[in-house]
Amino acid sequence: MFTFFRCCILPAIKLYWLGFRVLLGQLLSKTFKLPDMPKQEGKVAIVTGGGKGIGFEVTLHLAGLGAHVIIGGRDEQQGLDAIARIREVYREAKVEFQTLDLGSLQSVRHFVQSFKKRHLPLNILVNNAGIMLAPEGRTEDGFEKHFGVNYLGHFLLTWLLLDNLKQSGTSDCFSRVVNVSSSAHCIGDLKLSDLNSCEYYSAHAAYCRSKLALLLFSLQLQRVLRAGGAPVSSCAVDPGMVHTALYQHMWAPLRLAQGVIAQLLFWTPKEGAATVLYTSLSPALEGGRAEDYWANGRRQMTSPVTSDPQLQLSLWETSMQLLGLQ
Repeated sequence: MFTFFRCCILPAIKLYWLGFRVLLGQLLSKTFKLPDMPKQEGKVAIVTGGGKGIGFEVTLHLAGLGAHVIIGGRDEQQGLDAIARIREVYREAKVEFQTLDLGSLQSVRHFVQSFKKRHLPLNILVNNAGIMLAPEGRTEDGFEKHFGVNYLGHFLLTWLLLDNLKQSGTSDCFSRVVNVSSSAHCIGDLKLSDLNSCEYYSAHAAYCRSKLALLLFSLQLQRVLRAGGAPVSSCAVDPGMVHTALYQHMWAPLRLAQGVIAQLLFWTPKEGAATVLYTSLSPALEGGRAEDYWANGRRQMTSPVTSDPQLQLSLWETSMQLLGLQ
């Protein structure tokens, strides 16, 4: 009974308590406003989950600056609707949709193969798509859904696109990888022997674990890029508590309350996208300075466990093995 409480009930309590503290912090702090960013003509960006929420706002802004933006997502109609909405604002926007199911490694590989055939540059990769508190289930390849979609799919996508990112970056204009993590990483735990949550399943713990894994990946990726002298930077962003569809799997009574509270107190998707865009575009972060972990327009401290280089490396190596990569 105690083990069930510790593994299944306690993570939920921790996550909702964290949510309360984050929301209070948002209410007491000044919301970051994105400054004017330079034009992005000739640059290409990929935004996963760019058809709705924060991803849509990121795509809209990038397209408005002249970037060629590719939305990667599962729902084609949602993607096409997003394109139509963007072109109502920017008639000449270079934006398109390409199917990408992060819960299918085959889909990720197909997405990358299709992209590479076009011989386009790749200047910005925003790993934004994600799920939260989904019922227990497995991806097409047998991984726990949060781990597979939020983390492992993005790991494979980034790895397969690294050559494109490196070739597109220069010493004075780095390519950028922006991973949308969460403050939930700080209450996540990572057991390398049970990344698929086989021992005990908690949707709350699985979500926090996936966001911790994504942050660890982002930090390790930066170490690898810096060591190799590649003109690419990697960072992770906490967009804050934002009024999006991400909370649809919350417990029903809490979901009803959250809907009311979100409309009144949460940040809008545009406000949540501001730091994602800042780390993707700001000239002040050029030359590899767009790294580490960001929230509300500023670098932030992460939980102590994320600073463990051995854990970063171990997760990296384990992920490579799971994905069958060299």
